[in-house]
Amino acid sequence: MKNKLDILQEKTKALLLNYPLVLLLSLATVIVIICGIENEPKKEEAYFLMRLGITFALGISSQFALKMLAQRIKKGFVWQLVGLLFLVVFFFIFPRDEKNFSENYGFIIVPTFILSHLLVAFISFTKKEHQERNFWEYNKNLFVNLFLTAIFTGVLTGGVQLALVAIQELFNIHFEGKIYAETFATLSIFGSSVIFLLFGESGLEYLEKEGTYPVILKFFTQFILIPLLIIYAVILYFYCSKIIIHWELPRGWVSYLVLAYSIVGIFALLLVHPLQKEKTRSWIILFSKIFYYTLIPLIALLFVAIFTRVLQYGFTEPRYFVLLISVWLTSVMFYFIFLKKATIKFIPISLFIFGVFALIFPYFNAFSVSKRSQENELKQLLIKNKLEVNGKINFNAPIVDSIKTQIENKFEFLNDRLDKEFLKTLVDAKTQTLVDKDKYWYNDLFKNVTFTSKDSEDYLRIYTNKNSYKINDYEYLLKSDYRAELESSLGKDKIKISNNCNDKNPSFEIKINEEAKDVMPQIREFCNHYKSVSKEVLVDDLSFTVDFKNYQIKIIFDSINWYRKDKTINIEGATYLIKSN
Repeated sequence: MKNKLDILQEKTKALLLNYPLVLLLSLATVIVIICGIENEPKKEEAYFLMRLGITFALGISSQFALKMLAQRIKKGFVWQLVGLLFLVVFFFIFPRDEKNFSENYGFIIVPTFILSHLLVAFISFTKKEHQERNFWEYNKNLFVNLFLTAIFTGVLTGGVQLALVAIQELFNIHFEGKIYAETFATLSIFGSSVIFLLFGESGLEYLEKEGTYPVILKFFTQFILIPLLIIYAVILYFYCSKIIIHWELPRGWVSYLVLAYSIVGIFALLLVHPLQKEKTRSWIILFSKIFYYTLIPLIALLFVAIFTRVLQYGFTEPRYFVLLISVWLTSVMFYFIFLKKATIKFIPISLFIFGVFALIFPYFNAFSVSKRSQENELKQLLIKNKLEVNGKINFNAPIVDSIKTQIENKFEFLNDRLDKEFLKTLVDAKTQTLVDKDKYWYNDLFKNVTFTSKDSEDYLRIYTNKNSYKINDYEYLLKSDYRAELESSLGKDKIKISNNCNDKNPSFEIKINEEAKDVMPQIREFCNHYKSVSKEVLVDDLSFTVDFKNYQIKIIFDSINWYRKDKTINIEGATYLIKSN
């Protein structure tokens, strides 16, 4: 027993000496999450903690990568200090105010995390003298360790959570619900980091050491991964045949299937790389030789699908990244087809270069290209529909609802990317003040909207002219417009209204403290009374009542737009009268 404790003590000491920053950042990530759970911070504080947590989490993988580099070049702590400086810069990339944080920052966060993991894969093997077999062994061991870490962490986390439930139920010891979230965060982040590092032993030297090919990996690749790829290939080739026969443009969704086939195929080839030299594995050699040739027509199909969308609607960040990955796949395909002495190191290194290009290269990065493209699309839309007068948008000009929606979508896109100076050039002085004040400044600006005959069967607008309601003994009044969320206080109680009407499964949830109710079923039931009506209907009253444990809420809508075909419901303005029960 003593020997085992001594071994554990030695391993713990080695872990702290080898990976102090990785462990520190992992622990810091957990502390930030626990602070958020324990203190229930205000919106501004929660946003600050989110920025901090994302930065610390990024540091876990990036510092591990730089530690591997430090072990290779014997430069010690220098590169890890550079990594810490990068984390500081990354933290200040995000806006200070939560209101300026929008979905486009997700296109910075996700690629950066992917790049940090790619860095782990190749940063210690950039020189020619580094053996390819060592490179493969290193990444194979990382992959196996990651898989084992997921299993160990899952069992450990589930076991501890179950133990807490057992103590609570058997001994009548009450735990707050927070402890389960905090335990999960601690074990899944800090615990998994410790387990992964323990599997890595001394680090680079241990990970790149040549060993026997794992039997389970061979089985997984031969009998699961490659057969699945063959199924995908057959489906895609049949779809290509259908396109040629019917001479039709490919559907946008096919892009994701081609990308999945290509990326999983490359991953499979990486897994079986050492087996390609074994004569007994001739079918693997055959697969390795023909795979990149099978990509040629599929990548052509991929480019057609992408450019069909781009030419119709312009660039956005997702379309930019899909196009970028397509170009990268093309470069990988030609590299392995035409280069006789091809190295598998090209795959992560080239993807990393493409990713860095997309994030930071001036003028041609994802954000600059998308912004310019949508600006041009908006200008063309205004010119085509004759909505400009002396360079400014004429909001009184006649416009059909579908064009209005397209224009407002582009307003929203550019608004979220803080492109307000460009938007101000399109509107008059009075509207310019709204651009600075209100995120949803463009709502209700178009005054002469007509609904197309195409939409009349599918679209119904239910509205009321009633503008006087009895307040009676209602104590609170809340007012909202198109905003997805509204938060306020009712004395000591908190109320949150979440309008997710445009989702595939729309909801209109009102939550007071922990009690939540969805008003959408009432709204749907009301709309169903007008199934046979098309286009518009005027009603005397457009209000709904919702009862809570301590409150009653009367919701008064200005209008409800019901799109029957895609089952979405848009709410135009709402007033909430609230009283205590």
